[in-house]
Amino acid sequence: MSDRANIRDVAARAGVSVKTVSRVLNRHPYVRETTRQKIDEAMRALDFRPSIAARILSGAKSNQLALIYDNHSPYYMHQVQTGCWQRCHEEGIRLLAQPVIVTDADVGEQVRGLIGETHVDGVVLSSPVTDCDPVLRALEALGTPFVRISPGTNHAMSSSVFMDDGQAADDITTYLINRGHRRIAFIKGHPDHMASDDRLFGYRRALDRAGIRFEPQLIAEGSFDFDSGCAAAELFLGLASPPTAVFASNDDMAAGVLAVAHGRGMDLPAELSVVGFDDTTLARTVWPPLTTIHQPMFDLAYTATSLLLSGEFEHRRLDHRLVERASVAPPRQRQENP
Repeated sequence: MSDRANIRDVAARAGVSVKTVSRVLNRHPYVRETTRQKIDEAMRALDFRPSIAARILSGAKSNQLALIYDNHSPYYMHQVQTGCWQRCHEEGIRLLAQPVIVTDADVGEQVRGLIGETHVDGVVLSSPVTDCDPVLRALEALGTPFVRISPGTNHAMSSSVFMDDGQAADDITTYLINRGHRRIAFIKGHPDHMASDDRLFGYRRALDRAGIRFEPQLIAEGSFDFDSGCAAAELFLGLASPPTAVFASNDDMAAGVLAVAHGRGMDLPAELSVVGFDDTTLARTVWPPLTTIHQPMFDLAYTATSLLLSGEFEHRRLDHRLVERASVAPPRQRQENP
């Protein structure tokens, strides 16, 4: 980003002050036409695209960004908010964190109201808001710049930052298979999140590659919260042939599985291996500590905010990694493929 022309470069090339350039950018009426033409020519020559940061520098903006989210995991959202805040703090910009419910009929109007009341300069959208059509339409209609974290649709609409959820789910399922597990249950994430389907796809791909038959009874719906993890665990452990391992689509649900297993007096991980996804603080504080996928939540949010400030159009993928802890062991008695 440092090689991009900025408002000072335009001023130097046109032979005018930064203030004069900002007046042209903001369509100020009291600028001579000859001066305006010189600045326009300088911007074209430098391929200058005014960023939010430049507009803030010129005094034309509110010096505020917004993070709009709807997520059931406080651990996940803490990291996302901290990533956005850190980048804003570095630029001296305020961050407003606004929760919404994507299923509300008037969610688009709620976002319109937020923008109208706060006059924020741009918006970062976190999943599942990142794919919420009424919100996207509202921001487009208002002309408010936005960047999305992990969108599943409409990729040409805005810049985005994401990780490969399908490959991450494949990696951790393959890890369980390599430890000897054949009956591996899976808890889906919230249906409003596109990543939920991506993680199911990765799980199924790993099973298929290993020649393990997909069993619908080993799939449970989840909501990315502790209670849905508990409900799924009760379902799985009540089966005539229960799984030897459970892959939960986030750490909150994995913690619910551990709680139910402890309540049944199970020896963990010898009798049941459990893995999660995200690598939140929770993954290190439950017992046994969770093997999980490290999703770079802070970095996703920090990078999304950087793209928003820069005005660049880019789709940037960040890497994940598998974090091994104490929640996985080989099954006591290896299950054969049905």
